[in-house]
Amino acid sequence: MEILHSRIIGEGKPLIILHGFLGSSDNWKSIGNRYAENGYQVHLVDQRNHGKSFWTDAFSYALMADDLKRYLQYHKLDNIVLLGHSMGGKTAMLFACLHPQQVEKLLVADIAPKYYPPHHQVIINALLSIPRDTLESRVQADAILAGKIEDPGLRQFLLKSLRWADKDRLDFRFNLDVLQYKLEAVGEALGPEAVFENPTIFLAGNSSDYITEEDLELIHTHFPAARLVTIEKAGHWLHAENPGQFIRKSLNFITS
Repeated sequence: MEILHSRIIGEGKPLIILHGFLGSSDNWKSIGNRYAENGYQVHLVDQRNHGKSFWTDAFSYALMADDLKRYLQYHKLDNIVLLGHSMGGKTAMLFACLHPQQVEKLLVADIAPKYYPPHHQVIINALLSIPRDTLESRVQADAILAGKIEDPGLRQFLLKSLRWADKDRLDFRFNLDVLQYKLEAVGEALGPEAVFENPTIFLAGNSSDYITEEDLELIHTHFPAARLVTIEKAGHWLHAENPGQFIRKSLNFITS
């Protein structure tokens, strides 16, 4: 039985954080430290096919929710606060609906329970254009990506996962060979029967289009106690673009 890899910070009530697609627990270190300073035991978790967790050809939200269930059993955690961003938010929503007795509060960062058409193909194609067998440096990888991805912030986010697979070869910490075929699964909607009635907050970047006013009815169908909070001066990577406001508003919810 394989257990998800995590970085655990601090002591106190367990707070689990799930990263987004092509990300890892490393993306949440500074945020995790702030939560830990406020009395939480923060678990920065790598989901399957990402970070230092196990790789597999299988990929679905049902599997990732089950991965999280095994992780909580292994670490003997209950009554958790659960936070997920983007893909991690989809995992968190499903897990909370399947196991409401284990989740005291749910935070969903910039994702709704609706279906999203595949929209990562440009990023995947850019990553596939990198010659991983002969790549010599991050600088070289960035130069290749720059021809296909204009946003330097997005390129730096992707390059954070580039590491030395061995002493002669750079590769990504996400399973690109499998994930390139799973874009339809990444956008799947929450099932119509899924409901979680405990306190829930949806955090949306004010310049992101991942959550719209039209999504509120669907959100309240699945999460009747949910409220929507906007993070100013932020897009989809709201926790990185406005970390101060993200921490303040999320902590207000968690500690209330």
